[in-house]
Parts: sequence; C-alpha cells; structure tokens
Amino acid sequence: MPIGSLALLAIAALFPATAAAAPCDSMARLALPNTVITSADAIAAGSFTPLGRQPPPAQLLQNFKNLPAFCRVAAIIKPSRDSDIKIEVWMPQASGWNGKFLAVGNGGWAGTINYRGLAESLRLGYATASTDTGHTGDGGDASFAFNHSEKLIDLGYRSIHVMTLAAKEVIAAFYGSRPRLSYWNGCSTGGKQGLTEAQRFPDDYNGIVEGDPAAFWTHLMFGVMWPSMVLKDTANSISSTKLKLLHKAVMDACDKLDGVQDGIIENPDACHFDPKVLECKGSDTSACLTATQVEAVRKLCDGPKNPRTGQTIFPGFEPGSELSWHGPPPISIPVTFFKFVLFKNPEWQWQTLNFDRDVELADHAAGSILNAVDPNLEPFRAHNGKLLMYHGWNDTIIAPGESVDYFNRVLENMGGAPKTNDFVRLFMIPGMGHCRGGPGPDTFDKVEVLEKWVEQGIAPDRIIASHRSEGVVDLTRPLCPYPEVAHWKASGSTTDPANFACVNPKEQGIE
Repeated sequence: MPIGSLALLAIAALFPATAAAAPCDSMARLALPNTVITSADAIAAGSFTPLGRQPPPAQLLQNFKNLPAFCRVAAIIKPSRDSDIKIEVWMPQASGWNGKFLAVGNGGWAGTINYRGLAESLRLGYATASTDTGHTGDGGDASFAFNHSEKLIDLGYRSIHVMTLAAKEVIAAFYGSRPRLSYWNGCSTGGKQGLTEAQRFPDDYNGIVEGDPAAFWTHLMFGVMWPSMVLKDTANSISSTKLKLLHKAVMDACDKLDGVQDGIIENPDACHFDPKVLECKGSDTSACLTATQVEAVRKLCDGPKNPRTGQTIFPGFEPGSELSWHGPPPISIPVTFFKFVLFKNPEWQWQTLNFDRDVELADHAAGSILNAVDPNLEPFRAHNGKLLMYHGWNDTIIAPGESVDYFNRVLENMGGAPKTNDFVRLFMIPGMGHCRGGPGPDTFDKVEVLEKWVEQGIAPDRIIASHRSEGVVDLTRPLCPYPEVAHWKASGSTTDPANFACVNPKEQGIE
C-alpha cells in the first residue's frame, strides 16, 4: 500500500509543520505503511563508520570522518510478502540543512547501501537516502532473483519509489517541513533508476541526473556478453599489443578532428576508421591484424546483431576506447542474469547463448520489469522536471550509443529539439569510461548544474569539466549538449576551455 493521505495526516499531527526539528531518536516511533524503522541514531560529527563485508578504503574512511553531525534513520520496507527493502535516510542538523532532498543510486545488481553517495550528499547540506533495492549482494550477482519474482520487481522499479516516498516522510517528520525540492543522482544502474523514476513516477523528483544508464537492461545483457562471444575463438583473440596498435591507428586517424591532438576523440561519430588498413600483408606479426582479427574488430564496433534478421540488438564499442576492450570470460552481471533470471538454471554455460531466440525470450520475461526505455516523458515535463543525461564515449561496459539512441527517440516522441531542450539534455563526454576514468574530462559538478537549471532556469548550454592525474588537474574542456561537440577555435591555448566552441558537426561539415 503506498504512503498516502492518512499517513501524511498522522505525521502532521505528530510533527506540525511549524515545529522545530524533532529529536532524532523520535523517528523510531514514526509509523509508515509497510515500513519498520529499525534504528534512529544521532551521529556525532566525524564519528560514522560504515558496516560491510569489507573495510572501506582509507580515503573513504577519511571522508566519513569529515562528515557533519546528522540523524541516521534505517528502515525496512515490505511492499510484498517477499520484499525486504532496506533504506537509510541521513539528515544534517536543522541549521545545516539546505531544505532539499538528494537521493543516490546503485551499481550493477545493487545489494548495498550507497554510503559514499550518502556521505557526499550530506556534506553538501542535503537530506539524502539510499537503498539496497531489496536484497544483500555484491552488485555482480543476480542469484537473489532466482525464483523470487517480487525481489526482481523491487530491484527493477519498486524499491526506489517506495524509498523516495518513505524518505520524504522521514524528512518531514524530522524537520517539521517537507523538502522544497527533490533531486536524484545516479550512474550505471543508478542512471537507469533515474530514468525509471522519470518514466514511471514522474512526480517523485524535480530534477534527475542520470549517467551511463543501464536502461535497456535486457539488451544490455547481450551487449556485455558480445565481446566474449566474438573473441572466444582463438583465431579472433586480440592481444594487448595488437589493441595498442589498433588504438594508435585510430587516434592517428581521428584525434585531430576537433582541431587538437590530445589523445581524445571528441566526436567518435565522425571517426570513420577502417581496421582493414592494419591487415597483415603476409604472415601474422605483432605489427598487423589478421583478416579474422579485422573482422572481429568490426563486429565489436558494430555490436551484436540478430544473426537471422540483421537487426541491431545493442550498440558496440566506440573509436578511442580500444585500450579498455574486454573479452572472455564475461563479467558476472550478465552471466548471472541468464542463469538466475532468464533460464533459471545455475548450471547454464555462457557459450550457449543464442542471439536470436534468447533476445525475444529476455524481453518477454524481464523487459517490463527491468527496462527503462519509454521515450514518452510528457508527465515528467508536465511536472516541470529536468533531466540531465551524460555518457562517456569510452564506456566499454554500457555502450554509449544506447544513450544517443534513447535521446533521439525522446526527441522524436516529444516533438523535436525545440520542444525538448527545455527539460532534457544529453552530454556525451569524450574519453570518459564507465561513469568515470579514462583520458577525458570526467569530473564536473552534475548536481550544481541541475540545481541551476531547476531553481534558476539556467539551462546547461555548456559544462566545464576537468581531468585529474594523481590529484592534479591536467585538462579542462567544455562539454556540449548533444549533438554539439567542442571544437578548438584555432587560436589560444588548448588548455583553456574558453578557446573551444560548441558546434553542430553537421553544420560545420566535420561529422
């Protein structure tokens, strides 16, 4: 049963809107539907240490020591008989609260509270929340869903929504007033969770940051399996030496397309590199690719296709990402999907995957639960919501082309760019890997950009991002709203973002 008007009236009676912040331990008495508050503790500044199966890194522990005092509320929500959704709500002391709510997402198959995200949000003055999505795990294992359909639903969409509703009521009870604005921040699975909220529960958040989203989950599972399927045969395998050879050739051909040679391909769509130029003229050596290796490279870049119809199942690797390519064995996230969710056979072997019949089977079995690909965002727009999308072009886990495809479907569905730019924008980040890392500018204040858009009406026409090496900024560049790309103005320092313009590659003839 959702948290509704009766619960709101009960909370209002206990904690009037005009009241000062309630004692933290009084949150233990809060009654919410299908919810048990398991603890409500006042945490002194710098005293929090997360519990887990493994000790957190020393740097993360130091970050926790820098946290302000806060009220930590833990709860379990059971919207179904088989649900066990753990959540935590962290709230800074009333004097340090900015009046807003910022929830944070998960990675992989989730299974843990995102303490790092909670800490970062709390430090910025937000009341914040996270959930394990209904099970305990390491993020790489889907065995929790084996014959537990309700737990799969919890992970797919239900847990984030009920966490959001419960967190808002806890916040209202603690401060005596509801958050004036609510934001979401997540990448990978967290990005999918953000899109799920925008599509299914458009009134939950005023602004959503979603990065590198695992949105087309059922097809993504085939996309992540594809490199292992292509490279499992010895003749197709490509050594690290040959990947470096391939990467150099790609960079030599495409690095300068933005006017600057800097080890980053600004616009992979404009890179039309043909790996055949590296094909061996004679015997196989480390300085060339065999004909079968050339074909393997093409398959990896094209992504998986239905062998019967030729239809694309999921996009492939992008030019410039070669040094991060991976092959067999496949990572556990898709393998456990096929074992425990699709085939319900713990002994299933990944080499038997069929890219024809199994795709339709996956869509039918789990698509309505796990996918977040509905391009109709009209209810979210009607709520005056803002959606900030981003994806790294060097992402070799979730192919960046999927974000481009989804964004284009939104444009088509919502009436084109002029009607959509006021509430949704996509920023493709050159050289960035999965959510972070890589040679590109992978660091920018996503939440601040979103806040300015929601609260001040300042839409992001360009975002200044940076890259660090050993803690020192060594690159600063503008990120441009897709389809625009950053192009050097041919004068001034290439380390100064002011010397780059955001241009449409079609209009400039550089695609």
